[in-house]
Amino acid sequence: MEIHSTGTAEIDRKSNNKKRRRRAKSNADPSQETSQHRGEHTAQNSKRKRRKSGDGGCLPQKAFNCSAQTTASTEKQIQNGMHADPPKPKQSVSKSSSFLDKMRARLSGGHFRMLNEKLYTCRGSEALELFQNDPSLFSAYHAGYQEQMSHWPQQPVDIIIKWLKDHSPSLVVADFGCGDAKLAKSAKNKVFSLDLVSCEPSVIACDMAHTPLISSSVDVAVFCLSLMGTDFPNYLEEAHRVLKPRGWLLVAEVKSRFDPGNGGADPNKFIKSLQSLGFNIVSKDFSNKMFMLFYFQKAKERTPEVKHIDWPKLKACLYKRR
Repeated sequence: MEIHSTGTAEIDRKSNNKKRRRRAKSNADPSQETSQHRGEHTAQNSKRKRRKSGDGGCLPQKAFNCSAQTTASTEKQIQNGMHADPPKPKQSVSKSSSFLDKMRARLSGGHFRMLNEKLYTCRGSEALELFQNDPSLFSAYHAGYQEQMSHWPQQPVDIIIKWLKDHSPSLVVADFGCGDAKLAKSAKNKVFSLDLVSCEPSVIACDMAHTPLISSSVDVAVFCLSLMGTDFPNYLEEAHRVLKPRGWLLVAEVKSRFDPGNGGADPNKFIKSLQSLGFNIVSKDFSNKMFMLFYFQKAKERTPEVKHIDWPKLKACLYKRR
């Protein structure tokens, strides 16, 4: 009995000493105990996660790291301008679009040349019928015409517009073969715009040889690159009919059409024919390398009708393929 009591007392003493040491440590550094407890909880949680995930939990962690690296790499590429996939399709589309534009331009140019040749080699009535049956041909022709004119350093219509601005705005004008009616849009004068197709509300669609204008009703008749067709003298006869006495006739034509050395008409013969019709030549301008200008006035006195006028044949203005 005595021995048992002594052993028990010794055990109790040791246990009490351990408790005192723990209390001392706890009182000396409370955060250390908290940190220890946190470490124990963290270790336990980590063990639980590894047990649930299997293989020590390494695969999920590895997958996470790969995803994070990929995202970081992508962001870095974007920042450095290395993410260049989108421009490739755009470049391909741009090349394809450029090719199609060139093909359309060639087709459009070929269409214009075909129509242009037709207009120079047929009568006005045939051209009128052609465009009445398919008005889109008129638009195709004028689109090609505008493209050709864009290469000219100066437009004859601009010179005529300036001439009108230098004269009285009360002069009534008839624009034969007006096209897009630029003359009427630019001048203050009253302008009768005449052409085979009415591409503007103000344009009168008709055959240039048979207009609805009243005889001796206009002061200025204009032919700006519009003496087309094999029966062009009929257009000039119509201009003479609608012009008042002493009315003006302004003619602008491609210079090659009046080049006798290259198959063109003699400009002096052209002037002589118009004098036979009843016009007086006032001036002419051959200074431009692309076109020529003639300024006529209708004779004051009525000219006796001439049964036959020997008109020169004007060379067709055919455009070469560019």
